[in-house]
Amino acid sequence: MPDPVDTCIDVAQNKELETRFSYHAPKPGQPEKYTALRDMVKSLAYMIDALVPESREKALALTHLDEVVMFANAGIARRE
Repeated sequence: MPDPVDTCIDVAQNKELETRFSYHAPKPGQPEKYTALRDMVKSLAYMIDALVPESREKALALTHLDEVVMFANAGIARRE
């Protein structure tokens, strides 16, 4: 079976895959950014919890906030 890396001949795509699927140790200043993002999103989560009735929509809103934090943190980790 061919090595999947060898089958992907687009160098830019290979670089992007390496960026997405590699570990990125925190650089100086990044943990503080992660904390600031989490704190801000947590405030919004508490507001949604207080104002929105229990429902599928509320559950989805909170789930999407999880995604917001995850992707924002990934953007910092991968692109700085």
